[in-house]
Amino acid sequence: MPHVVEIGSLKIGGGNPLVLVCGPCVIEDEKTMMAAAEGILQIAEKLRIPLIFKSSYLKDNRSSEKSYQGPGVKTGLAMLRRIKEKFMIPVLSDIHDMHDAEACAEVLDVIQIPAYLCMQTTLTLAVARTGRVVNVKKGQFLDPADMKNVIKKIENTGNQKIILTERGACFGYHNLVVDMRSLVTMRALGYPVMFDPTHSIRVYGLPSSDPRGGTPQFVPALTRAGIATGVDMLFIESHPDPTKALCDAASQWPLMRLEELLTQALEVDRVARKYVES
Repeated sequence: MPHVVEIGSLKIGGGNPLVLVCGPCVIEDEKTMMAAAEGILQIAEKLRIPLIFKSSYLKDNRSSEKSYQGPGVKTGLAMLRRIKEKFMIPVLSDIHDMHDAEACAEVLDVIQIPAYLCMQTTLTLAVARTGRVVNVKKGQFLDPADMKNVIKKIENTGNQKIILTERGACFGYHNLVVDMRSLVTMRALGYPVMFDPTHSIRVYGLPSSDPRGGTPQFVPALTRAGIATGVDMLFIESHPDPTKALCDAASQWPLMRLEELLTQALEVDRVARKYVES
């Protein structure tokens, strides 16, 4: 039987409704963050899709040390706490340093291990031991079947609150490609699987502020295709004005177009559930 991951009354996987993880790539000013959270929540409530709000307190993998990296753990988590309490929604952020695990666990409902750190044992164990839900993004370099090894590390701490996320695999040096087989392969490992089309269309080697740094025109098609495989969750980075976003400006989905995208996803999800085993 597939594991069902619970966050309060929210149930993920095992045939439960599709869950949305959504928010700006990185935490910006309070006005932008509150507007994003309120706007996304309104759409989620209208479409009756459960929401987990996502934004990063730190982006430690920027191509330049001069790029905006976020407000840091203390200020960033404080912002996420305010959003969590004001809008009564679970929150997610990614972690880069094992020493942040305890602070993250005090605020976050889901702690995310970035794709390029998915094989870092000390980080994985530190996050798992918090007892929080752990979302592991599959590395761009990793065979999806090998995520079983990451799962085993987490399970060995006694934590079975695990989510696996696909965000594309290396195709040459600068491009990612989504192998839809990976979504099926990872679901067979027994835990909920999430698909992230917005990171899958990043073009590496170019600044995220460069319009050539992403191909967002492919997000709807990838979303529909990923949902059709029977995933349990959808990860969309969305911003009120992506052109002004301080990170991943070329790949974040415009908030004003989010309802349209999610409507497509839910329509495909309703059909896919007739054919995909939970």
